[in-house]
Amino acid sequence: MDVTRRDFLHQGIGTVSVLGFSLLKMPGMQQVCEAADAKKVAEIPVVWMANGSCSGCSVSLLNSASPSIQEALLAEVIPGMHLSLGFHATVMAAAGDLAMEAMNKLVAENKGKYVLVVDGATATKDDGLYCAVGEVDGKPITGYQHVRDLGRDAMAVLSVGACAAFGGIPAADPNPTGAVSVMELLKREGIETPVVNIPGCPPHPDWIVGTIATILLGDGDLQALKLDEHGRPAPFFTPLIHDNCPYRGHFDNSDFAEHFGEHGCLVKLGCKGPITHADCPLRKWNNGTSWCVEAGHPCIGCCEPEFPYDKSMFTPVEPAQMTFPGIYPPAAIEHQGPDKGTYAAVGAVGAAGFLAGVGITAAAKKLKSEQDAEGSGTGSEA
Repeated sequence: MDVTRRDFLHQGIGTVSVLGFSLLKMPGMQQVCEAADAKKVAEIPVVWMANGSCSGCSVSLLNSASPSIQEALLAEVIPGMHLSLGFHATVMAAAGDLAMEAMNKLVAENKGKYVLVVDGATATKDDGLYCAVGEVDGKPITGYQHVRDLGRDAMAVLSVGACAAFGGIPAADPNPTGAVSVMELLKREGIETPVVNIPGCPPHPDWIVGTIATILLGDGDLQALKLDEHGRPAPFFTPLIHDNCPYRGHFDNSDFAEHFGEHGCLVKLGCKGPITHADCPLRKWNNGTSWCVEAGHPCIGCCEPEFPYDKSMFTPVEPAQMTFPGIYPPAAIEHQGPDKGTYAAVGAVGAAGFLAGVGITAAAKKLKSEQDAEGSGTGSEA
């Protein structure tokens, strides 16, 4: 029996149950459903498998503002394509055998055409018995089995969050459950399905929705994402947080906060911004309201493979690269002909860049000398 989108929503199964209320009561939603019935839209199934997770990544996605989660799940993400969240154990209405049957049916009918999203690290020790989702003949199905089997037949796999992307906190020493990242798991199993890492604790909803939309635009080809060396979409994870931080000027002037609550650069309090690549300062969180450092807390570096770091999260780090802040003017200005005013502007900008470079170098040297002095004087970790 064919079921229209409108019937689907009326029955209260699937996407509408994810949102926890009837979208048909929203102004204009009835017309949206009827219009969707009138034209054929390609449905892209999404299976969201949560393993060793805290549900923070799911909450972040549900807080998506532009597009809203309603728009992401009910409207066309790109013209002619609509996401269908077919399975998400945390937020779906169905449970038990009903939920597992729905997932198995979706996977069987869409082999090679669905997107698998994995949230959380995957336990591997003792055959992965530390995490199970569903069962067969009274025996639990481990998260390891799900990621392995679902990953083999997926169009692409998205490792959402620091834990799924790089192992995160569950994989930190001593790692009693043998937790691993999705990429490591698939590598062990010899599965070559493309994997995209979207780290963060949690990741920004724009990173998740934007990545899925880009995959759909490329018809499953990940070339458009321009993945970096860690498998992250370059458009989101190329900028160095340090370069766009509102405290960058304080760093350049060697103005460091010594205690929490003090004004100044937070690098001496363990800020990982100098070694973390993400666009948090530009994109911000909660619909552009704020982000970690703006709220007064050091960046914890949750988008990097090293998170949560071998030493204390508040151990200072040495900046990985010395580059100019993104908000600074360029070092040269294009000009047409020998315009004295233009040359003067170029000279002024060049001088500003040179002085900024001097400030950056001086700040780095001062920070290093202070750390060395503290280490030799007290014999303790900063």
